[in-house]
Parts: sequence; structure tokens; C-alpha cells
Amino acid sequence: MALPKVSIIMGSQSDLEVVKKSIQILKELGIEREVRILSAHRTPMQVKEYAVGAEERGIEVIIAAAGKAAHLPGVIASYTTLPIIGLPIQSSTLDGLDSLLSMVQMPKGIPVATVAINGSENAALLAAEILSIKYPNIQSALQKYRRTMQQEVLKQDQMIQKEEF
Repeated sequence: MALPKVSIIMGSQSDLEVVKKSIQILKELGIEREVRILSAHRTPMQVKEYAVGAEERGIEVIIAAAGKAAHLPGVIASYTTLPIIGLPIQSSTLDGLDSLLSMVQMPKGIPVATVAINGSENAALLAAEILSIKYPNIQSALQKYRRTMQQEVLKQDQMIQKEEF
């Protein structure tokens, strides 16, 4: 088994339902991944250790999913220069806006790319796009993925044209 290129870290088990979509996309594209649960607030030392050692373990992109005071992506970004993709999780408090703002308001010098609230599919696709610069097989898989999406939309277009409104 190849070393994982993408790490998906979530702040708690409750984020898993959203994160599963990222895992599935990465599987579809043939990208090795690892999945962890580490909390910026409840396991800060383990987050630091994980982030500092990620590149040495072969990780090239990290997707960090968190809700509420969603500091996980920013904390990870402070310990590594690997690309970090923040995945804000919808919370019950402010419907995920708190998570989104926690990620996009990073201070100068510590960027976190951020996708939409619960935008798990786009987090995985962005990770794949970053990797596709270096790996032609991932670029090919992304092109196939996009062609499939295009075909689905065109099929839907043909079906709707047959409807009478």
C-alpha cells in the first residue's frame, strides 16, 4: 500500500458524516489518505506533533474539518508549510458561519484555503487539484471525473427538454 498523500483530520467524531464525502472522492480518484480525529483544543500537543511530522510521513496536503470555534486548520497551518484546506462543519449554534469565519480570518502569513460549509467534496477535489500538479495520474483522474459530471448534466438537459411545462 502506498503512503498517504492526503491527511483528513477532524476535530471530533461528530464531523465524520460530513468528512465521509471527502474520503469517498479521494478513493474514487485513487488518492491514498489517512483519517484522524485530533482536537485543537482537547488534544493540542498531539495536533502539534502530528502537524510537525506530517511532511516527513509523506503527507502533501491536509484537509482539516472542524465546527464551532474551528481553530484546527489554523493551528495545523501554524506548524507546517504544507497546503491546509479548511472544511468548516455546520454547527447548531450559528449554522456553521462561526466555523467558516474561524477559518477564513487567518492572520497574514498563515494561510488556510477554505471551502464552503460542509463542502467536503470540494475539499477533496481541491486537494486532488493541488496534487495533480505533481502527479499526472491524479490529473487524469480529475479530468475523467469532470467529464463524468459534464455527461450527467447533459443527460439531465436532454431529459428536461422532453418535459412539457
